[in-house]
Amino acid sequence: MDVGYTVLVVPRNQIEKIIEGDNPGRSDKKTPAAAPAQAEPKGFFQSTGALLPERSVRELVGQLGAAVVQVRTPGGLGSGFIINEEGYLITNFHVIENETQISVEVYQQNSGQLERKSYKQIKIIAINKFADLALLKIEDKDSPQFPKVPLGDSDALAVGERVFAIGSPLGLERTVTEGIVSTKTRPMQGELYLQTTAQINPGNSGGPLFNLRGEVVGVTNMKITFGEGLGFAIPVEAVRYFLGHRDAFAYDNDNPSNPYRYLEPPSRTQKRRTESREFRKSANRSSPDPTAPASRRSPNASRGTRPRAKQRAPA
Repeated sequence: MDVGYTVLVVPRNQIEKIIEGDNPGRSDKKTPAAAPAQAEPKGFFQSTGALLPERSVRELVGQLGAAVVQVRTPGGLGSGFIINEEGYLITNFHVIENETQISVEVYQQNSGQLERKSYKQIKIIAINKFADLALLKIEDKDSPQFPKVPLGDSDALAVGERVFAIGSPLGLERTVTEGIVSTKTRPMQGELYLQTTAQINPGNSGGPLFNLRGEVVGVTNMKITFGEGLGFAIPVEAVRYFLGHRDAFAYDNDNPSNPYRYLEPPSRTQKRRTESREFRKSANRSSPDPTAPASRRSPNASRGTRPRAKQRAPA
């Protein structure tokens, strides 16, 4: 008895391991292994690779704090972190959403002390609205070589592992909060997030979440309102994918294929009114007037249309 198609589900990681030599009826010539799904641009950001020793939060803050920045817009502020000496930095998309006037405040070492400097020439390189990520670049002429932070591996995190965040909650720059990883796969709004007890508040958005090896393992982006110790971060694997495919997410406000357009589509009511207006204009241009005098070459003449007699109103 035929009961329909048989569906075979094969995990993607198993498909990548198949080579031509394993398929009967084909030659034994082996083909190179498939390229990784997440292509990482060499040299664009720093990835440690080797397992580094854990250190104290105090020591790591002194080393990494200069690479954490404050992102300001006319509508508010957030945090970010520099991943490239040329001034490329990561923040949340919602920090710069609908904004083009962006400034970045960087804390630089000067004679053993941190000096705050504001940069105004900020270019939006790429955005991903759905992953809530944005890639910016500082393009001021007097820009130095910026300190940067390495990207780690959030898959290697363990539940209960200690982490800490650096950011500007409520505008209080360079604030450090510490906690643990509560869970690595908290589903929210169709995405998986790292949940942490490190305090995350408005202004922390876009800032880094570090492990005790000094690696970025997440991008802090939200919290549960009126809930303490319920902060969330985007796993760094999403950042790697975003950076590796940044050309696909390239920002161009004049490009109709841009991942996010600032020009909102018309509402349904406005669209109906526009279509109705255009239809009436078209009908007036193409339809003959039955009351107009007929000439030999007019459409009315072929239809035998004649002017209507004027009716007199009663006295």
